[in-house]
Amino acid sequence: MNGQIIRVISNLYTVKIGDMLYGCRARGKFRKDKITPMVGDNVVIDVDNNLIIDILPRKNELTRPVVANVDIAFIVTSTKKPNLDLVLLDKLISVITYNNIEPIICFTKLDLLNEVEKETIEKLRIYYETIGIKVVYNTETVLIKKLIKNKIAVLAGQTGAGKSSLINRISENLNIKTDEISEALGRGKHTTRHVELYNIAEGYIVDTPGFSAIDLKDISKEELKETFEEFKRYDCKFKDCVHDKEIGCKVKEAVLEKEILQSRYDNYLLFLKGLEK
Repeated sequence: MNGQIIRVISNLYTVKIGDMLYGCRARGKFRKDKITPMVGDNVVIDVDNNLIIDILPRKNELTRPVVANVDIAFIVTSTKKPNLDLVLLDKLISVITYNNIEPIICFTKLDLLNEVEKETIEKLRIYYETIGIKVVYNTETVLIKKLIKNKIAVLAGQTGAGKSSLINRISENLNIKTDEISEALGRGKHTTRHVELYNIAEGYIVDTPGFSAIDLKDISKEELKETFEEFKRYDCKFKDCVHDKEIGCKVKEAVLEKEILQSRYDNYLLFLKGLEK
């Protein structure tokens, strides 16, 4: 029978098939082939022997946390206390996009802003939406629930951005204590030997300690520029242009014309420089 791994504790895998849960071990051949079943994996199990006998192809996999087949990532972004961090925001967009996951920006703490600051955030929201990235405010509970439905989601963002508060807004039917998942998401309580999908809003959220610390070191220059969706709109003079010092770079022209957000381009150059070290 086919199911999905929703929890891993040490070498015990909890597989969900319909409304039933099965505690399973993995076949010895996985260890021999150096394959490790992951939370989020779609698997075939031998129900009679509680054994995972096959792992179906993955669309992606992460190592922090150890999870597969993630659909969306909410980048929980504080607008104040802590202050807005566009470097981290754009970095996470690149990392998430590179891993074949859809990024969704979730702005928090807008109630702390004055009117001018709110206008700045609204302009950012419009810009990111024009380049194809969904943006929500943490108060838009109904919309957030719709985005999670039938998906596996992870949360990312700086400490204090409001990840736990976001969970509290949408977790009325959570089948574990709210403070337990708040601890897991907010403080990185769990180790990599315990990863779990939490059932929320007819979808799943993974506890993700350490996810925001993922860096860009495994991404090449060519791959980095592909994670900046707005750059793809421009045909530069040279096909291998990395939009830095090349002559005839249409991306640089678009920045001067304010078609591309200055902070986005500045952050791209910052990340590009980091790859050269």
